[in-house]
Amino acid sequence: MDSRRKELGEFIQVLRHRSQPADFGFASGSRRRTAGLRREEMAQLIGISPTWYTWIEQGREVNVSAEVLDRLARSLRLNRSERAYVFEMADRRDPQASQPEDDDAAPIYSTLLPEIGVPAYLMGRYWDILDWNAAAADLFSGWLDQPHDANAPPPNMLRFVFLRAETREFLVDWETRARRITAEFRADCRARLDEPALLRLVSELSAGSTDFARFWKQHDVLERQGGERRFQHPKRGLITCQQTTLRPVEQEHIKLVMLRPLSKR
Repeated sequence: MDSRRKELGEFIQVLRHRSQPADFGFASGSRRRTAGLRREEMAQLIGISPTWYTWIEQGREVNVSAEVLDRLARSLRLNRSERAYVFEMADRRDPQASQPEDDDAAPIYSTLLPEIGVPAYLMGRYWDILDWNAAAADLFSGWLDQPHDANAPPPNMLRFVFLRAETREFLVDWETRARRITAEFRADCRARLDEPALLRLVSELSAGSTDFARFWKQHDVLERQGGERRFQHPKRGLITCQQTTLRPVEQEHIKLVMLRPLSKR
């Protein structure tokens, strides 16, 4: 028996046993031999036959659609982690995963930035730079150190890379980095590719940069990784950094990027 199907069945069984019948409009009383909902009641909530539900719970080789899982998650009021777990065990894409999230980073992350002694910034789901520290403003001289209108869109890493001519000098080996950044962005947004805001950004970048249009059409996909990054600073010359990216568990679309300068060899 496939271990994921078995795990899904056992997890759903636990959810059923912990659910209170009265919370779902079912009568509760002494005639119930076990705690929680009956299989027939779970099937009714989800909108499938009792037999089909039983097979799912038993871990049999049946295909559970995303729609059924969505109804289950909604009916049982699963939290975010439980919902993600159910879809992962069923090897299905959550239809709610592509819903736009609030791109505001929790205030605690912004308060941490000044405490970080290396260039650091917070990046949102479309790679807007949401906040940064003084060291990052110094590193990205001419961009993050400039006055920013609070009513204007936030700085965006992709616009910085592809729509500013001076970035080609600032990023050492610009083409290699730009190609990789495009592949990382595609991977990072794989669940959001049909969102209007992302489509508008891709259209803007494609119209403004033939390089971005070319890289985007190549459909390269790479997970965001750390590693050595080199910058040709207009005042300080060559700067080499080790990049590290962290994601908060409670806001996984937010990225905390840190660039630790490496000593000159």
